[in-house]
Amino acid sequence: MTIEAQIKDYIAKNLLFSEDGFSYSDDTSFLQEGIVDSVGIMELVAFVEDQLGVEVEDQEIVPDNFDSVSRLAAYVRRKSG
Repeated sequence: MTIEAQIKDYIAKNLLFSEDGFSYSDDTSFLQEGIVDSVGIMELVAFVEDQLGVEVEDQEIVPDNFDSVSRLAAYVRRKSG
């Protein structure tokens, strides 16, 4: 499963509570579309650390890294080396 697929699956099940999956494009802004709020961002951080094995520094929790599937996947890839 790709990083993007893992992120979409997590968001659909745990933040949107949707059984229909993640119906947005990979570039859709989580914040602008109301997909994820501030609490949801913290849940995403925990998911990235626990499930994807990436240690997230506080200063890295910014929209450039956490505001879309594409941005989050790119961030995980950068951190994973």
